[in-house]
Amino acid sequence: MKLKLRPAHYLILLGGALFFVFPLMAAVEFSLRTNQGKSYGLANYRWFLHQDGFRPNLFMSFKLAALTAVLVLALMVPTVVYTHLGGAKWRRLIEFICLVPLVVPVVSFAIGAITAMPTIFQSSPYELSFLYVIISLPYTYRALDVGLSSIPLTTLVEASRSIGASSRHTLQFVVVPSIRSAVNGAIFLAIALSLGEFTLAVLLHWDTFPTWINNVSQDNVLGAISLSVFALFGAIFIVLIVALAPNIRKSEKIEESA
Repeated sequence: MKLKLRPAHYLILLGGALFFVFPLMAAVEFSLRTNQGKSYGLANYRWFLHQDGFRPNLFMSFKLAALTAVLVLALMVPTVVYTHLGGAKWRRLIEFICLVPLVVPVVSFAIGAITAMPTIFQSSPYELSFLYVIISLPYTYRALDVGLSSIPLTTLVEASRSIGASSRHTLQFVVVPSIRSAVNGAIFLAIALSLGEFTLAVLLHWDTFPTWINNVSQDNVLGAISLSVFALFGAIFIVLIVALAPNIRKSEKIEESA
């Protein structure tokens, strides 16, 4: 049964779209202002591109985001698959653990990292990735759980084992491809949280792209707006690349086989 949308529904959707589009348009317009608002150009974008620390901090945030995504998948995919196959009795506990980061203040995570994390990790900014994994658990767990609930997981696993596939090969070549959209969703959430996380980096005294934006834009309002626009559309671009990459590889394989 198809849901019929009434004119009022279209008006609500249009209003919601404008609610998000107008602020973005205003931010882009402000970021292009030059000469005290009398003209438009890319001077504000050239300004932050030539600021000290732009490239190192940007690349550091990218590396942290990539490591966070890898750690999230390595931790959560086998865990959620286990709860759907034979670990149903642990499901409530795992759900509770994954929801804890929503109620625990970020400051507590930072203090816990200082007191409990091994020294070898505390001496490197990559310790942030482990904390980013924790704060992304509520979202990545739910994305993977919904994806696994939508497929006949038990049937797929039994069929894979019946032809002699190991657990690793079943997970890699059967389960993960079947929940590709859920895996991509978990990657998106992990990357988005990593690229935008500010509090943990400040409390642990590490320089990342969000902290650099905060420091460099104190005396340049238009430059700060242009940086925000760049960060927003840059994050969207990265997410699109991650989303489209599997489809591009699949189309290339189809063309090669044809």
